[in-house]
Amino acid sequence: MKKNIFCIVLAGIIATIFSGCKKDKELSHTKVTPVQALYFPENNKFVKLDGSGTVTFEWQQAKAEDNGYVSYEVAFTKEDGDFTNPIYTVASGRNGFDNTIVMSYADLNRVATLAGIKPAETGKLKWTVISSKGINPNIPSVSSLIEVERPDSFVTPNDLYVTGAATEGGTDLANARHFKNLGNGKFEIYTKLKDGDYQFASDNKGTPSLFSINAAGKLAENGTTAFAGNKVMRIVLDFNTREAQMTEISSVGLWFSPEGKVLFDLPYVGNGTWLATDKPIVFRQESWGRDERYKFRFSVKNAVGEAGIEYFGSKNRDNNRPDASSPASYYDVVAVDNSQFDYAFKFITGADNHNVDIKVDFSGAAYTHSVTVK
Repeated sequence: MKKNIFCIVLAGIIATIFSGCKKDKELSHTKVTPVQALYFPENNKFVKLDGSGTVTFEWQQAKAEDNGYVSYEVAFTKEDGDFTNPIYTVASGRNGFDNTIVMSYADLNRVATLAGIKPAETGKLKWTVISSKGINPNIPSVSSLIEVERPDSFVTPNDLYVTGAATEGGTDLANARHFKNLGNGKFEIYTKLKDGDYQFASDNKGTPSLFSINAAGKLAENGTTAFAGNKVMRIVLDFNTREAQMTEISSVGLWFSPEGKVLFDLPYVGNGTWLATDKPIVFRQESWGRDERYKFRFSVKNAVGEAGIEYFGSKNRDNNRPDASSPASYYDVVAVDNSQFDYAFKFITGADNHNVDIKVDFSGAAYTHSVTVK
């Protein structure tokens, strides 16, 4: 019995030794040498980041202990930064296999922003290249500087989100509300803000570029903006002029053209939408038939509290009464004039003398609305 126990223990020890050797052998295959030299751009090269130019980065290849592939990641820090905590990293060409990468001025402008270099100012970025086989990254002792001058403008993001304690999505970036891209560097969102801070982000994941509205009412990089109150707001940002327009949406009403008045308001229900439920609709009897035209009236206040009225309706000056075969685009909502009857929608026939739910949805790329007959 004792002999059997001894054999079992001995077998376990031998298995552990061989297992350890196997792991060590596998780990040794992940070893790579550090990059020994950075070729381009030359140290302290000056680049003015205007226009649509590019900068090529090139370095000496590292070697893998198993003579296999090596992957590379270019890392940036501030001039006095530490590469164990870079401000920006990017894989080289061909998903990290090349010992070169071409970066656009726009990319370098974003890196300069992260380094705290302000628009129209000059500063230095430190860079190096980290080699690895996917694990055990090897940070070299060599690094180089590139001096950049930022243009006197922001890099316009492809996307824009609003996030922070004051917003509907809170501080979780993944829940940030998405702006509508109006083109030409302009973005718009309808959303509710409450007491707290908020800021704008170029993405809702990772490490996006951040923006805020400064004390002068202009767009600024990084930072946060304080908000007081509990209001539905329209925010329009122009990255070309740095203008930030804040408009309070006091109410949204159903404007019934035949009577020239608002029949009822649509309460705000979140995420850029307003919803009125179980509301009676009665078409107006005219000598020529029953009139069912409507659009939406927005009561607004500008940044200094001045009240105004805006109308939203159909992109068509006149419409036929919709039916089940009408395209979804019929219900698209656009800004229109204050005429009583032009650019109005028409209710479907079944809405007459019935209750309806009406939803105005300004959360997507196309502003739209829906009417549901009860």
